[in-house]
Order: sequence, then structure tokens, then C-alpha cells
Amino acid sequence: MNSSRRTTAAVLAVLSVAAVGLTACSSAGTAGGGGGGDDLTVAFVVGASSDPFFQAMKVGAETEAKAQGVKLTFQGDATTYSSATQIPVVNQVLATSPDGLVLGPTDPKALQPVVDRAVSKGIPVVNVDTSVDDLDNVVSFITGDNGDGGSKAADAIANAIGYTNGTTYSVVVGLSSATSTTNVARLDGFKDQIAAKYPGIEIVATGYSESNPATANTNVNNWLTAYPDLAGIFAIDGTNASGAASALQAKGLTGKVALVGYDAYKTNVDLLKQGVFTALIAQDPAQEGKLAVRSIVQTLRKDKAAAEIKQAVTLPNIIIDKNTSAADIEKYTYIESAG
Repeated sequence: MNSSRRTTAAVLAVLSVAAVGLTACSSAGTAGGGGGGDDLTVAFVVGASSDPFFQAMKVGAETEAKAQGVKLTFQGDATTYSSATQIPVVNQVLATSPDGLVLGPTDPKALQPVVDRAVSKGIPVVNVDTSVDDLDNVVSFITGDNGDGGSKAADAIANAIGYTNGTTYSVVVGLSSATSTTNVARLDGFKDQIAAKYPGIEIVATGYSESNPATANTNVNNWLTAYPDLAGIFAIDGTNASGAASALQAKGLTGKVALVGYDAYKTNVDLLKQGVFTALIAQDPAQEGKLAVRSIVQTLRKDKAAAEIKQAVTLPNIIIDKNTSAADIEKYTYIESAG
């Protein structure tokens, strides 16, 4: 082969390798769907990532990422809901320079510097479920109607205990965090409704679990000992609901202490059918995940839809109880991610 042909063959070989490399890079940059061709990466960071609420949110986020043709990374501490465990995860994520960040902050103040740093790097941020204090530079905040959920919980407990004026009833509240915006709003809604309609109900204790069902279980066991006439429990999120349910079952108190919980985990829905729960307040975590990813992508692509993004999106709650139809129970039960 003469030198001219050797040169031509070498160039063709280099171009072939380069083409393969570009194809591989493009494939890795998407979640396997609908186009756009801009190889965007959206980082999605939550609190306790194994929580079925966040797993259902992941399903929605993955569905939207695939539809938009973007890569999604979904992260969070596996079991502990706290700023101490979340901040290192977000810092690691920001070190990879994602194109956009969806964040469910575990604490509105502690996570504010992280959001500010992302924005300063030109990374748009959406808050989902919970928020930081200053939302001025956040693209959108997507959550459920938490105050309404707390109010509905108060009504459900009052109805279950046969509330009458002039009688005093002791109730307790299990939370994951003292500062998480969802927990604070739900507790406020619960307290406000009690003050307005049920003055005989007294909140005798509150406790925190960091989304650990075993800790929630311990809290409830302690309360059952301290308050033998306990009338009701408001479990302010799904993990507290799971822990409270197991404590009541172990002590043979199913149906004797009114238990109203947040989040339609499949396991908790099954316990509702068995009478362990008085009622469950269902959110729409999959829709929250979808809307969060969509808002980030629209912002990054600067398409016409970006102008339609709402800075505040509040989704309604649905209360599920013994009167809810089987079809609606199935509709609102959370679908959890397979991985």
C-alpha cells in the first residue's frame, strides 16, 4: 500500500472511532426517550430516598425524564431525613455540575446556602415537596396542600373519637422533622383546626423520627405508656404512620386509638382496610416529580413553555377512609420505584 492510501485508511479509522465515541456519549446523556438532543442532566435530591413517598416521586420523575430525553440522577440518604445527611449528598451532586437541580430540602435554612451556590453556578433549581426560606431565585416550588392536610387530619380524628364539646381528649403528633416545611405546615393546619372546631382536643406530646419507622414506633410506645387514655395519633408522614401502626398492633389497640396518617403507602393502605388506620391523607408524589423535572427542562431549553412555569404549585390532598371506594383507593395508592 502506498503512503497516500495508508494515510487515507488511518484517517477513516480515526473518524470511525470518533463516531462510535460520540454515539456512546449521546446515549449516556439521555434517559432513553423523546429527543431534544441537548444531553441535559437533571439531578434530583430528596431526604430519605427509600421512603415510599420519594420512591413514588422517583417514578414520576423518571417518566418525565424519559419523555423529555434527558438524563436523571436520583439521590438522597437511604434512610435518614436530616440536613446533616442531605447536605453532603447535594454538595457531591453540585461537584458534578448538573444542568439542573430538583431538591426537596430537609431544612429551609440549612439548605439555603446550597441552593444559593447552585444558582450562582448557573444551575436552575426547583424545590419539590419542601422548600428553602428564600424562593426568589428558585424556578418553582411544587408541593401538596399541607395546611389542608393537617386540617383534614383534625377532622378525621375528631370524627373517629366521637368528639363532643365539654369532653377532653388527649392526642399526640409524630413528625420526621421540626423544621421541614411540610411537617410545619401540617402541624399548623392540625392545630388551627383544633383551635377553631375542637377545643377539647389537647396535643399532649410531639416527637420526631427523621423518617425512621423504628424511631416512630418507639415514640408511640412511650406515649401509650405515658398517656393510657390516649384518644388519637396524627402521624404526619408515611414513615411515622408505619411506626405508629405497628405499635398499636403490638399492643392490641387497633381501633381503640384513632390513627390518622399521611401518605398512601401500599402497606399502610392495606392496614387501613384492616381498620388499623382511621384515615390516610394521600398526596400525589408522582405528579410532583413529573412537574419538577418538566419545569427544569423547560427552563434549560428556554422554550415557549418556560414562560408558563408557575413559581408556586400546590396539589390537592385526598383523604382515604373506610368509605372510600375500592377504585379510588387503588387510584391514590403510591406506585413505588422498582430500583
